Amino acid sequence: MKNLLTTAAAVAIAASAAQAQDVTLRIQTHYASEHPSGQLAAMFIDDVQTMSGGEIAIEMFYSSSVVATTETFDAAINGILDCDMTGGAYQTGKNPAFQFVGDIMGGYDTPWQQISWLYYGGGYDAAQELYNSQNMQLIGWWLYGQESLSSSKPLAGPEDLKGWKFRSPPGLETEIFTELGATPIVMDFTEIFTALETGIIDGADASGLYNNVGLGLYDIVKHATYPGFHSMPSDHLACNKDIWDGLSEKHRRIIDTAMQKLTLHTALSNEKKNAEAAAELTAKGVTLYNWSEKDRADFRKAAQKAWDGWAAKTPEAAALVASHREYLSALGLVAK
Repeated sequence: MKNLLTTAAAVAIAASAAQAQDVTLRIQTHYASEHPSGQLAAMFIDDVQTMSGGEIAIEMFYSSSVVATTETFDAAINGILDCDMTGGAYQTGKNPAFQFVGDIMGGYDTPWQQISWLYYGGGYDAAQELYNSQNMQLIGWWLYGQESLSSSKPLAGPEDLKGWKFRSPPGLETEIFTELGATPIVMDFTEIFTALETGIIDGADASGLYNNVGLGLYDIVKHATYPGFHSMPSDHLACNKDIWDGLSEKHRRIIDTAMQKLTLHTALSNEKKNAEAAAELTAKGVTLYNWSEKDRADFRKAAQKAWDGWAAKTPEAAALVASHREYLSALGLVAK
């Protein structure tokens, strides 16, 4: 009898272990595996697999190798993938509210402030309602900090934006800069270099300072804003809600913890790289402009005017704008 019980227990334990090891998450990111962010994603994978003792396996698809970047979210909803590791801003066509979990534009000064909205400003619950309405679960963000504008002309303050022609992504940003007198021209990321060389544009909103150096922009133009103030995109990890709810509490905690580590190291590593790039560019004669608090406040006012237009589009957008405003006010970045 004892042997039978022992055997039954062993079978049960083995079955439980087999079931635990069956967790495989298929995730897609738009970053290449050799890109710094792709390397950080690899760290995230290793953390999850190591902390789970091999119970969770992650199959990462880099460079949007399964579906187009903009289709990653839908692929997770429909079960082609389990999770999306791109960004919420790609989903504004579903609901304009996704702009305010993807790139708030003219909101926070630092990645730490923006992350604190998510965890300590009511942002996580507010954003979760939006994600859950699509049967998705927001796990967390990884954001590298403020982007820098690159220009062939000085950009010392808002006055210099008047008549400034620059490459812009579509949507909210075009409205904000048009309000300030600039001429945003929507074009693909790959067209920036040639457009700057030929003078079609005076400058570009491309990426952070370090990434802009890698793109070779400062071989052509000699002015940039740093630290930035206008744009701070948040990449996300979002999973199919049925998949997420089906994980054990232990596994959810492991993934959440690894994601928070990824968040920290993404911001830290890019802060260091941007500072090194700033020193290198200054030595080479590139002029960097750190806008004053007043100039930043003026930009934020123009941004909020555009926010109001987007807030009127859906109740979810209105709720997120209200949440950001309340927290920005608590931080002293906007007046009540």
